[in-house]
Amino acid sequence: MPMHDWTKVEPGIFQAFHHGWVSEISRAFNHGLLPDTYYAMPEQAAAGFGPDVLTLQGFVKEDPGVTENRSAGVTATLLRTRPQTRYMAESDSEFYRRKKSSVVVRHVSRDRIVAIVEIVSPGNKSNRAAFRAFVDKACELLEHRIHLLIIDPFPPGRRDPNGVHGAIWDQVRDDTYVTSPDEPLTLVAYECDLTTRAYVETFAVGRPLPDMPLFLEPNGCIMVPLEATYQAAFAEVPSRWRNVLEPPND
Repeated sequence: MPMHDWTKVEPGIFQAFHHGWVSEISRAFNHGLLPDTYYAMPEQAAAGFGPDVLTLQGFVKEDPGVTENRSAGVTATLLRTRPQTRYMAESDSEFYRRKKSSVVVRHVSRDRIVAIVEIVSPGNKSNRAAFRAFVDKACELLEHRIHLLIIDPFPPGRRDPNGVHGAIWDQVRDDTYVTSPDEPLTLVAYECDLTTRAYVETFAVGRPLPDMPLFLEPNGCIMVPLEATYQAAFAEVPSRWRNVLEPPND
């Protein structure tokens, strides 16, 4: 199923679909994609953030004589190494934003946040303050070495002429990411280690979604089935709006 043009409908229609897509992604994670010591929660607040899908590493009680985390053997067999994507960029050194704008206070929990999936909504680009808050949130996550996957199904606008990734990457490096006019929609996975790596795929309305990596540890990721989860969520959209987004063939 190709990506639809969500600019054809009111933001509230996309928001309803957004909730369904988030649930489908979370369900796929918990039904076998994640290693046993990880789990996903949809739409949970995380240290002041409001991510769509939150991936956490559960607390594992170790035997007194065991020094290594038992999850290491599990993740080694299930996680994939770094994938090939159309574009890859890496920060020069340990990531600190060039343009800081906020201070974060975090609560310590046994269930450690390791990764977040964020689906961009019209509200994230609706005004300058909302877009600035979105970019700041993403940068704070990367600074705290929380891996991030951003799905942006909306074309660049005056606030993000090179897309959401272009605005985020401007905080990381001096070089500028330039989006493709033929494929203006963006998927980007950030891998956080001593450096920050960005794995970017571009696509367009009318084209299927590629699977994308979500990193759980440096050089260890799962592949998120974006097309399959998108199809499952779109099937639940009322026919009234499916017909607007996907007119029947003559």
